[in-house]
Amino acid sequence: MSDVADAELFGNDDWSVSADGIEHRDTGYFIARGLVAARRAEGLWDWPLQMAEKNWCRPSLFREAFLTALDRFGITRDAGLTRSFALGYGIRAIDCPDADGFVALANVLQPREVPEAARVATRRPALAAAVA
Repeated sequence: MSDVADAELFGNDDWSVSADGIEHRDTGYFIARGLVAARRAEGLWDWPLQMAEKNWCRPSLFREAFLTALDRFGITRDAGLTRSFALGYGIRAIDCPDADGFVALANVLQPREVPEAARVATRRPALAAAVA
């Protein structure tokens, strides 16, 4: 790599954007420039969905770096990008300081526990045996 490629175009506490791509400062996780715009078959953007699976990835800092990389690399945003972040990271929650204000949909859409007393046992009716 040249010094120009190594030069940081943007940085925050977690991510660095260079001419070569996006790199996570602590883990070294790297997304090459040529792969930043990767899409899935249904048109969703791959990286917001992939990074949502990483417990070390802070959503707001990844989003900031990713969107900056798109701008710097001349990659056009579309509605699929918004859907990808929404599906990956869920909704913003005001009272959720641990996740940079985001709540993953997986945490929102968990089935609630039903108390044992509220459960209704259902039985299938017994089939009468035919006697010949």
